[in-house]
Amino acid sequence: MDVSYILDNLNEEQRQAVTSEKQHLMVLAGAGSGKTRVLVHKVAWEVEALKKNPSAIMAVTFTNKAATEMRSRIEDLLQSPANDLWCGTFHGLSHRLLKRFYKEADLDGGFTILDSDDQLRIIKRLSKEQNLDEASWPARQSQWQINSWKDDGLRCKDVNDQGDFFKETINKVYKSYEEVCKQDNLLDFGELLLKSFELIKDNEFVRSYFHSRFKSILIDEFQDTNVIQYKWLLEIASPSASITAVGDDDQSIYGWRGAKVENVASFTKTFKSSETIRLEQNYRSTNIILSAANALIENNTDRMGKNLWTEQIEGEKIILYQAFNEQDEARFVADILREWMSKGELYEDAAVLYRSNAQSRAIEEALLRSSIPYRIYGGHRFYERLEIKNAISYLKIIFNHSDNPSFERSVSNPTRGVGEKTLNKIRNTAKKYNISYIKASAKLIDEGSISGRGGSGLRAYLELIAHCREMAENNPLSELMEHIIQSSGLYAYHGKEPGEKGKTRTENLEELISATKNFEQSVVDERKRIEVAEEYLDMISLDSGDRQASEHDDAAQLMTLHSAKGLEFKLVLVTGLEESLFPHGRSMDSISQLEEERRLCYVGITRAMQKLYITYAESRRLHGSDTFNPPSRFIREIPKDLIDEIRPRAQTTSAFTERKYPVAKESKYKVEEEIGYALGQKVLHPSFGEGIVLNYEGTGEAARVQINFDEVGTKWLVLSFAKLEKI
Repeated sequence: MDVSYILDNLNEEQRQAVTSEKQHLMVLAGAGSGKTRVLVHKVAWEVEALKKNPSAIMAVTFTNKAATEMRSRIEDLLQSPANDLWCGTFHGLSHRLLKRFYKEADLDGGFTILDSDDQLRIIKRLSKEQNLDEASWPARQSQWQINSWKDDGLRCKDVNDQGDFFKETINKVYKSYEEVCKQDNLLDFGELLLKSFELIKDNEFVRSYFHSRFKSILIDEFQDTNVIQYKWLLEIASPSASITAVGDDDQSIYGWRGAKVENVASFTKTFKSSETIRLEQNYRSTNIILSAANALIENNTDRMGKNLWTEQIEGEKIILYQAFNEQDEARFVADILREWMSKGELYEDAAVLYRSNAQSRAIEEALLRSSIPYRIYGGHRFYERLEIKNAISYLKIIFNHSDNPSFERSVSNPTRGVGEKTLNKIRNTAKKYNISYIKASAKLIDEGSISGRGGSGLRAYLELIAHCREMAENNPLSELMEHIIQSSGLYAYHGKEPGEKGKTRTENLEELISATKNFEQSVVDERKRIEVAEEYLDMISLDSGDRQASEHDDAAQLMTLHSAKGLEFKLVLVTGLEESLFPHGRSMDSISQLEEERRLCYVGITRAMQKLYITYAESRRLHGSDTFNPPSRFIREIPKDLIDEIRPRAQTTSAFTERKYPVAKESKYKVEEEIGYALGQKVLHPSFGEGIVLNYEGTGEAARVQINFDEVGTKWLVLSFAKLEKI
């Protein structure tokens, strides 16, 4: 059989990965090396060349957008639909699993997926019931800790909180939260994974089903997996299944939300006979940009190692700009973008990256003054907008009367006289009789226990929900949605908001009706009206974690470095490279966190295709305070022969004066040779033992070094008296 179309246009390493006969394969895919192409072609190879049924293949991604793109590319390559292929996110696949085996998981088939806001609302209420002061025990902190425990695969009974008052207190909230979710048939995002993992692990029938079904499992962005995702993978894969993990340990930047870069190395240890293939040919950036990225990331010690290269042109040197302050830096950014546009380029091909969201303020002001169009990448998504969440909460409660969070949101928006006092009465009744809030409301109304404006409003609300439930059985979803928006008063309620806000909100509600119409048209087979609506709710719940840029006119893109991962731009400006800002001050005392900051810088650099600018400011007003931090160590780690440094002329100019930025003849920037030690250098102290150099300040006899010692922690030492020995 001719499979040339699968192997054509692949380089040698890509073909090796696609056709590997090893049962377990780790593909270390460098930035811009075509990892998605490899995944798509490997699935096609297994279907066409190895004759595997698509239903025996599972492909795991991290966003629904990536899953949709992968499925589409697979179908284009195979020239046939791949409906039986399990392709989705960890959460989406877990949801599909639990929907299929809900009885075995001790769930009701109509369980509701909680979003972050509704989860927070429950935790706030439970914290209040336990008399926890919000100032001392913020609900968001408890929410983060509970989700973190779930990401580590821990139930409340598994948490070791002995002797730790903080953990013990939050674990009591966790215990109550687990009870509420079980009683009301609710699953948050962490629970989707944890529950499905436990089901596969503990239920022999379910485990046998998946072990016999899936012969091949492929995982994208493996460096971003957390503890429970890694465990989930090991449980769902049978001993005979082949596993392909594709990732890049140099781009692991989500440790703060539970990702474990160690999983990349653990894979090769768990599967000792696995093969490791490195994709090092880059199809994105110039040679100079890649040389800078390689030199930077080599300063990290715990990595599997890669060296990006390209057949593309050498490219222009990296421009390093030393600004007076953040306003000067922002003016420089605006000037570069204006110059870029004047050469016939598009603004949307340029990105401004920063470590902290707070940095965008000065840049935005400068772009506004210069009339340069821009957008903040990663703003509020459609289904996260207030008015949309209000409307969807009605739809949720219509199809799941046990969804108490949706009851609370919908009954309170728009306001109908049902205040906190009435809600407390409803909650207490529900708890007393072990019923849902909506049933408790009906009971209280029938008994005449709620009167006045609150009683009238609650009665009208219950009548609306009942009518909508009847309507849902015989009417299209879009007509139901339109009826909800109008009859509930949401359209009039949001339309009364002042200025453009009210207009924008009502337009969004109108767009929601269009969205439901589009969904109806996408359902090709015959479904009951209620099934279509329930499927729509599942879809928007699972989509809530995806990032998506809004479609606007040509505009420069501003975003955090974390948001930039996976994107590419012809022109990139990485701003704010100063110690304590980037790398962030919180990372200074931890080698692992410092290495993650360096990986983040590596990600920023490798977003650039043609031109790269790096900026830092001598002083910066951030979070209300003036700071005077030295330039980032990351600049020092880029070879000087790859950089042209420019700085403004030494005169004061107004915010609106156009500036010129001549190339400096000689950089006054000093490298670490001044002190004789490199950052990251291992040293030995006669009293404190072994340590690693984290930072330094000053020059000459006043030079000081910050060292993280294995036994005594972090200390600042005067270099001339430290008696350090290099190891």
